[in-house]
Amino acid sequence: MKKEGLLKMEMGLEGLLRLAWAAFILPIVIASLPSPRVNFLHQFVLTWSGRGKTFQYSKLTLPQKFFCHFYVVAVLWTSVLLLTTWAYAHETGALVSESTFYSNVASYLTGGSHTFSFHKPRSTSAEHRYRVWRSVFLLLLMEVQALRRLYESIYVFNYSISARMHVFGYLMGLFFYTAAPLSLCSNSAPEAFEFATNRVAEFVVKGKNQMPVRELDLWGYVLPLTRFGWSQWIGLAIFLWGSVHQCRCHTILGKLREDKEHTAENQYVIPCGDWFDLVSSAHYLAEIVIYGGLVVASGGRDLTVWLLFGFVVANLSFAAAETHRWYRRKFDNYPINRYAIIPYIY
Repeated sequence: MKKEGLLKMEMGLEGLLRLAWAAFILPIVIASLPSPRVNFLHQFVLTWSGRGKTFQYSKLTLPQKFFCHFYVVAVLWTSVLLLTTWAYAHETGALVSESTFYSNVASYLTGGSHTFSFHKPRSTSAEHRYRVWRSVFLLLLMEVQALRRLYESIYVFNYSISARMHVFGYLMGLFFYTAAPLSLCSNSAPEAFEFATNRVAEFVVKGKNQMPVRELDLWGYVLPLTRFGWSQWIGLAIFLWGSVHQCRCHTILGKLREDKEHTAENQYVIPCGDWFDLVSSAHYLAEIVIYGGLVVASGGRDLTVWLLFGFVVANLSFAAAETHRWYRRKFDNYPINRYAIIPYIY
């Protein structure tokens, strides 16, 4: 009964997350269509998602420097999920090799198994351990991303005092950095939290002196993370590639804002260097690459992670298109060979 309850909780959590991502993706995609019939929706999405140079006037605004709140929430929440899931993963035992895990794929393709559905029963312990440790790996990457973005929001970005964002956009940011880490571990989070709750309850009932003595096995917490297969390591490489370029692009933007504040004209300047030579919103392109790396590292079979990635692509593509149009209106000498967000495509 307990396992059935956990399975229902897991399916319910995944269902809610998938529904939420789909609900946010749909209006953004429709608003992006080049049709006068969706002008109202386009303006609505632009109002709550715009910020800085693309911000539309509204009385419900907050300073853009409040962006750092997103990353504080992301660091704290991801840390809770990471520590809880990591402790639970260690409790489940050593990580199964990827060859054993993928033998189930071969069995499925030859008709010997029918477990690859979106709502499947509890898997074998080997598959289960693999999924839990993979969640740990994804949360580690998310923690790195959140910590870097928090550092950049404090020390790299120089937000103008006049820069504003919509209250709804602020709430959306808080939602994103709460739901995104949870989406990366949604298939193991209910069990991990039950494990943590049981340990806390045991401590409360028995007291510190009655708790079993456990040796700190640091190697047991780290070694399983070295036994992943090609998809995790390729995903890590893509993640790091995007992170390096986003760090460079943010440094370029931060320097431009710093120079802008020290000039009498206080004028905007066309960003150049790194991926800005190819697209107007190079930092958004890097963000898409980062989350694409998370999709690859997840194995590419988790619909929740795919919908998270779909939201990132839809949201940043919409914002990048508006930024690109703003640059072209603002500067007569704007590079004609520069695209909005996807080099040589869009």
